[in-house]
Amino acid sequence: MWLFNSSVGRKVVMSVTGIALVLFLTFHACMNVVAIFSADAYDAICAFLGANWYAVVATLGLVALIACHFVFAIILTLQNKKARGANRYAVTAKPEKVEWASQNMFVLGLIVLLGLLLHLFNFWYNMMFAELLEGHAAVVELGGEFLSPTSGTAIIAYTFSHWYYVLLYLVWLCALWFHLTHGIWSGMQTLGANGKTWFNRWKCIGNVYATLLILCFAVVVLYFFCCGSVCA
Repeated sequence: MWLFNSSVGRKVVMSVTGIALVLFLTFHACMNVVAIFSADAYDAICAFLGANWYAVVATLGLVALIACHFVFAIILTLQNKKARGANRYAVTAKPEKVEWASQNMFVLGLIVLLGLLLHLFNFWYNMMFAELLEGHAAVVELGGEFLSPTSGTAIIAYTFSHWYYVLLYLVWLCALWFHLTHGIWSGMQTLGANGKTWFNRWKCIGNVYATLLILCFAVVVLYFFCCGSVCA
């Protein structure tokens, strides 16, 4: 099948999976911001998702998207390195100077993946996984307190009361910002938004969208670090 056997097909798979992941990040960012305004509303969302079958199916689909995106990133990186040395993620139109993010997309992707594993440990493990193991009667112990897996606001407040988690998350978000600012416009070009006019437009759209998206995540981290124990 050409999607998997050709260079262009692999780039299309990378672009489609990347856009799907951006949409998921958008949903996740909007969901997280709710925790700032209403702990009850955020916990209600967590309870609605939880370990219900549709949330489990969506999680498995997300894992498949991430795995596909990462595997094809490895394949394309090796292929591009062999064919063009340091020139990676080539597109039909390039800026006068190759961006730092463009040259380091794979490294940025690795940082993003490691941050994702940390995020899964802090949240998914204590929430959905705990429910999957023990059902709705599940409890998790954090800082000497026993919490329900659906107590999302309390889990966020506990996690970001630790400065080292805050630092690691901010580094992760910084890497994710660089990855997205290049990945959004590069993916759209792969899908046919070519030409100098659309190149500049998608670069602008990608930068603005990625910045707003990462700010939503960062605001939650900093908010709960600064006053989470008081406001939770």
